[in-house]
Amino acid sequence: MNLQKLSRLDLNLLVSLQALLEEKSVTRAAERLFISQPAMSRVLQRLRYQLDDPLFTRTGNELVPTPKARNLQSRLPQLLDGILEMVSEGEFDPATYTGEISIAVPEFVAISLVSKLTRVVTKAAPGLVLSVSSGIESVGGDLAEGSLDFAIDIERTISEDISSTSLATYSPSIWMRHGHPLASKKDVSLIDILAYPFVQYYLLISKRVSARNDARFDRTLRELGLKREKALVTNQLMTAMETVCGSDCLMVATQKGLINDLSMHRIDSIPFPDELPHENSISLVLLQHQRTKGSPIHQWLVSKIIALVKQQEAR
Repeated sequence: MNLQKLSRLDLNLLVSLQALLEEKSVTRAAERLFISQPAMSRVLQRLRYQLDDPLFTRTGNELVPTPKARNLQSRLPQLLDGILEMVSEGEFDPATYTGEISIAVPEFVAISLVSKLTRVVTKAAPGLVLSVSSGIESVGGDLAEGSLDFAIDIERTISEDISSTSLATYSPSIWMRHGHPLASKKDVSLIDILAYPFVQYYLLISKRVSARNDARFDRTLRELGLKREKALVTNQLMTAMETVCGSDCLMVATQKGLINDLSMHRIDSIPFPDELPHENSISLVLLQHQRTKGSPIHQWLVSKIIALVKQQEAR
């Protein structure tokens, strides 16, 4: 390759030549490249000198390519496309991505988030398949092994290799059916609540559940010398909600969450009683292994998840 000869050629001139060939007008080519008409005229003079050919003759208001310019016209687009592809390498376009991303999402989040996320993905990245699950035994291990790309979970420390991105903050509450005796009571005490059986819903990712496994709520009650009665223990959100709707059972959940329209599910919520020690807020985070932090498709999906959660919280 004659690099010395190439070094004397300003490759920007080829872009101008392509504009002249397409527009057949110095004025229109100048407008296309956002330069003045006199500047484009000077570019044309440089092209003629560099290529040792007049390149265009004028017929009326139109430039007519010379034989050499016609020859270049047939070869130049492919050349410029090749250069553009080379310098654009690494720029991510979700529409061109093909592959699968696996996400672990608790059902109380997935019930409204996943459908919206799927609509975004099918429109902007039709080649991307989302694999969504909730029954994950080891979030940290699966993220580290690569069998899981993301996990939405309650904020907690797992390992230094796994980063967390804040999604939302919720307040704990007690859920009950519309028309429940406690729903219209002005001041609900802890003793009032403990008079009713509970549905214990495991909002953390889990495969198997058991009444022998105490939740934070149970441990707090034990410290006060109290205990609640459990009617159902489940990790199936819809089962838990239908049971609450069809009985006098109560359920520990969040005051405001991704299931914002509780009325659609015939559910009321009340804050935790003041005499029950509890954390005022629960943070929901998106967990991701450091290995995927630099991946364009993962970065793109993170931005979409965050935007959807924030949009939901704003309602």
